Amino acid sequence: MTDHEDGTPDATTVYDLVGIGIGPFNLSLAALADGAPELRTLFLDAKPAFSWHPGLLLEGTTLQVPFLADLVTMVAPTSPWSYLNYLREHDRMFPFFFSERFHIPRREYDHYCRWVAERLPSCRFDARVTALEWDEGAQAFAVTHRTAKTADSDAGVNAGAGAGADTAAVVDGGTVSRVLARQIVLGVGTLPVVPEPLRPLVTAAHEGRVLHSADYRTHRAALAAADDVTVIGAGQSGAEVTLDLLRHQDGNGEGGPYVRWLARTPAFAPMEYSKIGLEHFTPDYIRYFRALPADRRRRLVGEQWQLYKGVSEETLAEIHDELYERTIGGTEPRAALHPGVEIVGVAVGPRGPGAGYLLTCRHIEQDAIFEIRTKAIVCATGYAAGRPSFLNGMAKLVDWDDQGRYRIDGDYRVALDPRVSGVLYVQNAELHTHGVGAPDLTLGAWRAATILNAVAGRTVLRVPERAAWTTFGAPAVPEAPGIPRSRASLRALDGRTP
Repeated sequence: MTDHEDGTPDATTVYDLVGIGIGPFNLSLAALADGAPELRTLFLDAKPAFSWHPGLLLEGTTLQVPFLADLVTMVAPTSPWSYLNYLREHDRMFPFFFSERFHIPRREYDHYCRWVAERLPSCRFDARVTALEWDEGAQAFAVTHRTAKTADSDAGVNAGAGAGADTAAVVDGGTVSRVLARQIVLGVGTLPVVPEPLRPLVTAAHEGRVLHSADYRTHRAALAAADDVTVIGAGQSGAEVTLDLLRHQDGNGEGGPYVRWLARTPAFAPMEYSKIGLEHFTPDYIRYFRALPADRRRRLVGEQWQLYKGVSEETLAEIHDELYERTIGGTEPRAALHPGVEIVGVAVGPRGPGAGYLLTCRHIEQDAIFEIRTKAIVCATGYAAGRPSFLNGMAKLVDWDDQGRYRIDGDYRVALDPRVSGVLYVQNAELHTHGVGAPDLTLGAWRAATILNAVAGRTVLRVPERAAWTTFGAPAVPEAPGIPRSRASLRALDGRTP
């Protein structure tokens, strides 16, 4: 790629790939693409610098995957962008070795990713994509973006663009630019989900009192000082917020908030972390899942919540230990845990938001209605893929499924109108087509390598054909000579055509 001396891309460049959004997944692709110098790539983001779930970067929290699931190691362990090389560059190899950590601090993972993003010349921050269109004359995608000084309040999509253009104009002290690309990869991330009855309250009028866990760190001190806080959601984030609030209670059981933890799931359950169970996060399972009918895929995703929505055993144990400590001598805990509960309604206190909230809840299995009064609500209710507004200009050229989602093939290509000769890829928007591994960091480098090989039209990085001991689905051949493993095998051994 040819750039000007100030780092902005050359105006005549038509990129082989432009990535929109720089979270861990697109950053992984940028890091791996750095090893394919023949490709002209550019990765763009609206934020002023890399940041990863800043609202949940709490002291003592760790990744739920081992450090080997960094940006590159699972497919390119000798890459200079590995976590181990990050440690070496920061003179932390010996401390890391002595700490015997397999799951690294979440804050350090964020710092590692920022270190990579700041050093990759293809990454541009502090601007926002405002439009993605297909330019028939150029036979390329046109990406329009603007610097932060002129960025509008296109809420909810943390994706954007950096400098470099076919055309550029100065507007109100910022620059509006346009680049062309033969291929695009969307890595705009997912959006916070709030239970429907609470959505009208996630406003400035209730700021700091009704919020998503993505903003927890910002309001942490105020929540710790509240009389009563209700946390909703049984995943890792909900558990970590609950634990953090419990730790703000003092030893005599009087200071700090009363902490209530609610969840729709039938239990506060640990994440599936057995060695064989983790094989659901392999290319083998993705291939199996993709071949299933859509209705079966939909059912499986709901049933497999413990694979990607459970809580680490360590965090559950720490919550239990905190409650145990607070009940020594017969003291009643200033906490309550309620699984199997959904929120069906909410009312603001009679004297305004400061008076608190009245939650109407339903116990799902008992079909029993009850009410809870609380002063603050933290919704640790996860994230979901959304459609970024900059895609509106291309919406008619995307072949959406019957639920308005992307149709995505094995190489993460989105189905487009045949008139579009370019290729659009997505990352972390394929839960419905590829299964529970979509949001998991374990598969990040593998997926990025798969996309990179498709973009390059060659094998830039070898990806494994088989990664699991488990056979997902009915096998076509006997497991051992003379031992049939499927109906087809039985028919074949019987002398009949399978």
